[in-house]
Amino acid sequence: MAAAAVPPNPVPIAYQGGTSAAVPDWLNKGDNAWQMISATLVGLQSVPGLVILYGSIVKKKWAVNSAFMALYAFAAVVICWATWAYKMSFGDKLLPFWGKAGPALGQKFLIKESALPETTQFHDDGSVETAMVLPFYPMASMVWFQCVFAAITLVILAGSVLGRMNIKAWMAFVPLWLTFSYTVGAFSLWGGGFLFHWGVIDYSGGYVIHLSSGIAGFTAAYWVGPRSTKDRERFPPNNVIMMLAGAGLLWMGWAGFNGGDPYTANIDSSMAVLNTNICAATSLLVWTWLDVIFFKKPSVIGAVQGMITGLVCITPGAGLVQGWAAIVMGILSGSVPWFTMMFIHKRWTLLQKIDDTLGVFHTHAVAGLLGGVLTGLFAEPTLCSLFLPVTNSRGGVYGGSGGIQILKQLAGAAFIIGWNVVVTSIICVIINKVIPLRMTEEQLLIGDDAVHGEEAYALWGDGEKYDSTKHGFYYDDTTHLNRTTTLSSGATQVV
Repeated sequence: MAAAAVPPNPVPIAYQGGTSAAVPDWLNKGDNAWQMISATLVGLQSVPGLVILYGSIVKKKWAVNSAFMALYAFAAVVICWATWAYKMSFGDKLLPFWGKAGPALGQKFLIKESALPETTQFHDDGSVETAMVLPFYPMASMVWFQCVFAAITLVILAGSVLGRMNIKAWMAFVPLWLTFSYTVGAFSLWGGGFLFHWGVIDYSGGYVIHLSSGIAGFTAAYWVGPRSTKDRERFPPNNVIMMLAGAGLLWMGWAGFNGGDPYTANIDSSMAVLNTNICAATSLLVWTWLDVIFFKKPSVIGAVQGMITGLVCITPGAGLVQGWAAIVMGILSGSVPWFTMMFIHKRWTLLQKIDDTLGVFHTHAVAGLLGGVLTGLFAEPTLCSLFLPVTNSRGGVYGGSGGIQILKQLAGAAFIIGWNVVVTSIICVIINKVIPLRMTEEQLLIGDDAVHGEEAYALWGDGEKYDSTKHGFYYDDTTHLNRTTTLSSGATQVV
């Protein structure tokens, strides 16, 4: 009697585990694809997103230098990250706030299943509360995903010192700040450090990326010193349309920024992407309305600033709050940073003294801190259970332990602020002993042509050393009639 035929496997061959060494049983192709796409989206936020935005939003004579500072930072971080910084952020614990340095370059490490070894959450009695983070894709995907987050943090920080920081000093600053500041925040809040286990919430970088870059940028701006008086008086964007192109890449790339942080393509990821866009759109509209109400005109640069503050504010709670809370957060992110930039900044001597070129303090530090506190208020218990290691976490409006959560958010912010002020200051002082932090007066006067020997545009005007035999008479007073000129910092000075 003939043997019965083996029934066909109903699972498509592409989804049958163990069919190849390249497709191990633990690999989820959908999760891996989404993680690599998310990483690419975040990378595009920096290159070319912020490269274009920075090169367009500044005065013409600084277009090349500003764009290159962003490009250099991205490239430098990639090498430092893979060589030693990844494991300092997500590897084995060295200190409660720092991981052990080591390379993430070997084949054995990169093709094994991804794991964050210090993320197991324990109860007080020693039993496991939440298992270690073990995404269903290789370490190579995790290393690259976290790398683009580290890179954009340095790129954002650069926005505070555009138009006067010595490019050679910047080259030294990037690896030092990544090593001694970024890795501490990343390990403490994400990699299994003391803030992670204590239950401070930072879904996707409101503290690790935005609060730290805003505070560090503001601190660096203090040590570098201000732009030239002429640049502070008059700093118009050289190409508003290209600035919008960069801003658009930033906005759309945020789907990967917040949507990739559950480390899987799950329902929480979808929630994060939707909330991100709701908050950003609301914030942009509120900022624009405030410009119209108080200044009688809608500012395009102001709209971009509002978009950014909305994206930043939702980041620490993107997958943890409900849609109505995202709208509330958008209203506040479009108004609170607007108020600090337009009113408090002009009345506080310290803020006036420190020249934060693109207002990163307001758009990232203020908005990031605001988002962190609001996350402590609005984090929804069911959504928290999908993501957080500390069970029964909740925001203040949901009662129970919610009030404690707000205090945890404030304490976590205080640590990030204090660490960045101190470490950034030390780095700047040390670099200045070897390389001047600030450009020479001639470079400040001329701009790109003196610093790089290159210009953004082939037309002579603002950004090339004046030569009367070639250029004839030139008067660089482009101030509009009936317009009051004051020393200012922050991109929306043109409002």
